[in-house]
Amino acid sequence: MRKILLIILVIMLGLGVQATDLIIESKTQSYTEDENKIKFDGDVKVTVDDLRVVGDSADVTVKDGEKLDTATFYDKPYAFEIKKNKKREVKANILKLSLITKVVKAQGDTQSIVFDGKTPVVVINADEQEYDTKTGIMIATGNVTILYKELETFSDKAKIRTDKNGDMKDIELIGNARIKQESGNDSYADHFLYNASTKVLVATGNTTSNAIMDDGGKLVLKSTRQEYAQDKGIFNASGNVRVWYQDYYAAGPKVTVYPNKEGKPNEVYFTGRSSITQGVRTIYADKITMTMKPKNFHADGNTRTVIRNIGSGNNSGSDGIGLGL
Repeated sequence: MRKILLIILVIMLGLGVQATDLIIESKTQSYTEDENKIKFDGDVKVTVDDLRVVGDSADVTVKDGEKLDTATFYDKPYAFEIKKNKKREVKANILKLSLITKVVKAQGDTQSIVFDGKTPVVVINADEQEYDTKTGIMIATGNVTILYKELETFSDKAKIRTDKNGDMKDIELIGNARIKQESGNDSYADHFLYNASTKVLVATGNTTSNAIMDDGGKLVLKSTRQEYAQDKGIFNASGNVRVWYQDYYAAGPKVTVYPNKEGKPNEVYFTGRSSITQGVRTIYADKITMTMKPKNFHADGNTRTVIRNIGSGNNSGSDGIGLGL
C-alpha cells in the first residue's frame, strides 16, 4: 500500500502569496527526529507545481520541527517540467530540490534536455547543473557540453536563459570556450554569448575562428573581439585583428568578413592602418580588401610597400642593386 504525504506550503511569489501543494508518494516513509529528516524509499514520486521528480530513495530536511527545506533524491533520479509544448528534463546521480526557492541542483554526470514537442532542442551535459524554476536560468559547471541545433559547445561554465514559455533566450559560455558548427567551422574564446532570437554570436578574449573553405583550405581569424551574424554569415572583428589564408597574412585594427553565395567567407575588409604580407612583400594601407575566390587583394590610401631581402645595395658585390657607379 502506497503511503502519501500531502503538505500545503505557502510560498511568497513577487508581492502576492500563492499556495503550492507538495505531494510525495513512496512505498515507505519514516521520520528521524535526531536527523530532522523525513525519509522515503521505493518508487518515490514528487510533484510540486509543474515540476515532477522520480527516484528510488529521497529525504526531506525539516527545519524548526515543521518547515520543509530541501528534498534530496539519490541513485540517479529523474526530474522534468512541462510548460505548454516545452519539456525540460534533468538526470543526475543526485538531485536536490529546494522547496523554498524552487531551485533544482543536479550533481554527478548531469544531463538536461529541453524538448519542443518531441524534438530535443538543447542537450546539456556537465559535472553539476543548477536550474531556477522561477527565473528559467540554468547554470552548468565542469566539463560543460551543449548541443543546440547546429551548434556544439564546450566550456568550463555555461549559463542558459529561457523565457516563461521555455523558449531559449541566450547561451553564455565562460572559460576555455569552444563552439563547433555543422559546417566544420569552429571558434575559441574566453567568453561567448549567443542570442537565440537575433542569432548573433559575440566572442571576447583571445578569440580565434577557423573557417573551412570549399577547397578544404582554412581561413584563420584572430582578434580581441568577434561578432558573427549567423543568418547573414557576416563576421566583424576588432582589436589586434590577424588573418591567415594560404600564403596571405593580414593585420589591422578592424575587419569585416562577407560570405559568397555558398555562405563561405570570401571578402575580408580591413579598415584603419593595416598590412598584408605575401612572401617577401608587405603592403601597408589605410584600407585593404582581401578576396579568397578569386584570390587577390587591393590596398587603398597612403600605400607603402616593403620588399625584404632583395640585396644589400652595396655595389662591391654582384648581388647588390645600384646604378653601376
